[in-house]
Amino acid sequence: MPEKKIKVAIVFNEPHPELYIKPNQLEEKKLGFVPYFEVENITPIEEYEIMAQKLKKNGVNAYTLNIKDDILSLLKDIKKNKPDIVFNFVEIYKEDSRNEMNIVGLLELLRMPFTGAPPMALANCQSKIFTKRLLNAIGIKTPRFKILKKLPKSFRHSLKYPLIVKPAYEDASVGIENESIVENVEKLKERTDYIIKYFTQPALVEEFIEGRELNVAVLGDLEPAALPISEIDFSEMPDHLHNIVSYQAKWDPHHEAYHKTIPICPAKLPKRIEKKAKETALKAFKAMGCRDYARVDMRLSKDNQLYVLEVNPNPDLTEGAGFMRSSETSGLSYVETLKKIIYLSRERAERQGIKLVA
Repeated sequence: MPEKKIKVAIVFNEPHPELYIKPNQLEEKKLGFVPYFEVENITPIEEYEIMAQKLKKNGVNAYTLNIKDDILSLLKDIKKNKPDIVFNFVEIYKEDSRNEMNIVGLLELLRMPFTGAPPMALANCQSKIFTKRLLNAIGIKTPRFKILKKLPKSFRHSLKYPLIVKPAYEDASVGIENESIVENVEKLKERTDYIIKYFTQPALVEEFIEGRELNVAVLGDLEPAALPISEIDFSEMPDHLHNIVSYQAKWDPHHEAYHKTIPICPAKLPKRIEKKAKETALKAFKAMGCRDYARVDMRLSKDNQLYVLEVNPNPDLTEGAGFMRSSETSGLSYVETLKKIIYLSRERAERQGIKLVA
């Protein structure tokens, strides 16, 4: 009798799928610059469907579930379809990214195995302030910083310009734009005021580290491993844009920054720096309580010092981008990487005494 296939629910939250507009074909004349990347004419929801289809073809009984801001739909699906594992892609609930941890907290209460980071890791990593303090406490460098919960009367500080101003509790580069880099007190006031009022949260003011940007992907649970390092090449960035991975550089294919932040994997680094970056990423991964997969973003300064910018649990798993680029460079295919993450969750469930159907 053939072994029963593991059943995986690919769960995400897109409350208004009807609002998705497929990106138009990029035209150099309209854009005003030469695009580097082609834009795939699919929506994130279609990407999840493609993921499910590819897993089905490779021995995993996968299906997708969009909870559409309705937690009861998740509970009903678990009761009805009885998945062995939830592949968790929920990043926001009821328009609040801080609810991300609550979704997996519920799964833990249900003893429902799921992929990726547990609630505490999601909460810890979402707070840039806590992340920096914890990493600094264990000897990992981060840029010097100041927290502004409200607009102060005096902007006296010991930080060195240029500075970068970010929302303290967002991820995926939300709130990071070209205007985030400030070089004088007037611009600092202006950007801090914007962050506090628009995002209704403290502003994180950091020293901006000039240098190379490195993304170190980590894969594993009990024995995590750092994958080949990817670098963001800023050499084509025009003078009017700062060398940062802004929100536009990550998510807007019609913005010039999207096409001027070009990944190189594996990054060409001295062996000593490569080893140090991987060791730092693994140390940060463990300290923040991550598991299965994560990406640690860091800057290599001009004097070869490494500074961790962020620890990203459950990073984007789009084929050919970000985390997957490093995984594929390591020798794992897209589907092999997805299955590896699924099996890590299954092994964890078995250690916890949770009996799976498959």
